[in-house]
Amino acid sequence: MSRNYRINQAISSPNVRVVSESGETLGILSKEEALQKARDLEVDLVEIAPNAAPPVAKLIDYKKYLYQEERKEREARKGAHRVEMKELWLGPLMGDHDLMTRVERGKEFLGNGDHVKFVVRYTGRQMAHREIGYKVIDKLKEFLTEIAEVEKEPVFVGRQLSIQFKPRKS
Repeated sequence: MSRNYRINQAISSPNVRVVSESGETLGILSKEEALQKARDLEVDLVEIAPNAAPPVAKLIDYKKYLYQEERKEREARKGAHRVEMKELWLGPLMGDHDLMTRVERGKEFLGNGDHVKFVVRYTGRQMAHREIGYKVIDKLKEFLTEIAEVEKEPVFVGRQLSIQFKPRKS
């Protein structure tokens, strides 16, 4: 629950505009009268608009209301797909078959709606020929053009050359 409401005795205003559970306005009552009405109906008096003049308070079962709000939030989270960043490693001197295996894995991730980061890792003397890694990246772009678009252009950091792809919108 992102907002804290004042309920029952915590309401500080001497007068409140009271609204029933169904949304019907019952009028402006003193705090004591409103609390008595809430007790009679066995519900809580909840201040929903504290900045209004006078503040608006609603007669509701507060625990039930909190439960229903939590359920709505849970349902909203359940339906939402969280995008993940998947990372696949490559070598600058990889064979075509190994590269295709990584490309197929990347296509799987992209098909699920995830973003994919391909990282070409250099070791030892391979750093002397960085251009080989860029050729691998160019092949990747060629294979993934129909289902993905480049999210982040190739970047060289330390001993790694990386590029990020995101699924192409249909």
